[in-house]
Amino acid sequence: MSYNPASQYPDSYYAASSSRQKDYPSLQESIQADICVVGGGYSGLATAISLQEKGYNVVLLEAAKIGFGASGRNGGQLVNSFSRDIDHIEKQYGKDTASAMGEMAFEGAEIIRGFIDKYQLDVDYQHGGFFAAFTEKQMDELAAKKALWERFGNQKLRLVDKHEMAKIVNTDAYVGGLVDEHCGHIHPLKLALEEARAFTDIGGIIYEDSKVIEIKHADGDKLSEVITDKGRVHAKKLVLAGNAYMGNLEPKLARKSMPCGTQIITTEVLPQALAEQLIPSRYCIEDMNYKLDYYRLTADNRLLFGGGVTYGGGDPASIEKYLRPRFESVFPQLKGIKIDYAWGGDFLLTLSRLPQLGKIGDNTYYAQGYSGHGVNTSHLSGRILAEAIDGETRRFDVFTSLPHYPFPGGRMMRVPFTKLGAWYYGVRDKLGW
Repeated sequence: MSYNPASQYPDSYYAASSSRQKDYPSLQESIQADICVVGGGYSGLATAISLQEKGYNVVLLEAAKIGFGASGRNGGQLVNSFSRDIDHIEKQYGKDTASAMGEMAFEGAEIIRGFIDKYQLDVDYQHGGFFAAFTEKQMDELAAKKALWERFGNQKLRLVDKHEMAKIVNTDAYVGGLVDEHCGHIHPLKLALEEARAFTDIGGIIYEDSKVIEIKHADGDKLSEVITDKGRVHAKKLVLAGNAYMGNLEPKLARKSMPCGTQIITTEVLPQALAEQLIPSRYCIEDMNYKLDYYRLTADNRLLFGGGVTYGGGDPASIEKYLRPRFESVFPQLKGIKIDYAWGGDFLLTLSRLPQLGKIGDNTYYAQGYSGHGVNTSHLSGRILAEAIDGETRRFDVFTSLPHYPFPGGRMMRVPFTKLGAWYYGVRDKLGW
């Protein structure tokens, strides 16, 4: 992956089309705060905004730049629910847990839209999403998803058959799908940068280029110490929100998760007529395969297309060669079109595919492991962490009750074991099982 040394962002469409309005200083001194948040992506920003709104003095530390990680590189889709849906949660963890999580399954998108309205965030928001089915079996799965989600309050769903497909996405690849009007899409890096602006506008403090190298936890009423290479933050409570870019800063968390890479390409700007022909609805789209593809039109009429997974993180040798056959199979009319940008980034996978929220000691909170559903779920997690820190732990306790499994075989074996499982599901996708 190439990097732009001037901005320290990956050389992506998002970096090229985002205009940073403000640079934040690096931490150069010893300071004190009510709460120190580690990580300048959506989890950290959503938590920081929610806590600052509650009247706390919050400091946020980012090792690189705001939105440097997955929050500034993802597909930009506000996909509802969790990576494991509510029916799976009910089978594994019982009706009470499923009911509690079902009540939260569609909240993340509402939080984002609430931030957009409250703080006037310029993020290229577009409503609507579509789940695309290759087979009748997948259509049956979508019918079941519709019934499930309607049980938990999402009444903005509609099944679409092959005859109506051209109004949504103009391709022969699918037999139908499910429209979700509660969904939507945004420019990810703009969202992170605008949330940072909102946070500082209400009194929050951000330090960039301030990588945390050590944490000295304290219990009870004592202050914890967060140490960077040139400064320190003494805080009553900590929030660890680095996700796939946390590294081994907190080994207890690293053992229970695995970074995975996903890749995105963006075409040259398409003529307006062609863009409207490809995706007349301008919805964001993802297919129903286990190793799914996802795509949408950008505000300036490029096709942005992502997909695939590299277990353990990192990118294939050529992202364009990896993804071009996939999007050309959906849109043959784009065969040979120029690709202006290709980039990758890591998200964090858990063995259960469910988010991990919890505490370390008395005063350190964490949220991680959204397993591909990070845009919405990170914002939900931020609100829940803020509630818990403020003394309301009911929803936080629902997540802490979920088991946080380590990967079998430890860190050395988690990649091959997961690849084996992904291979199996990839075969199922191809055979239509």
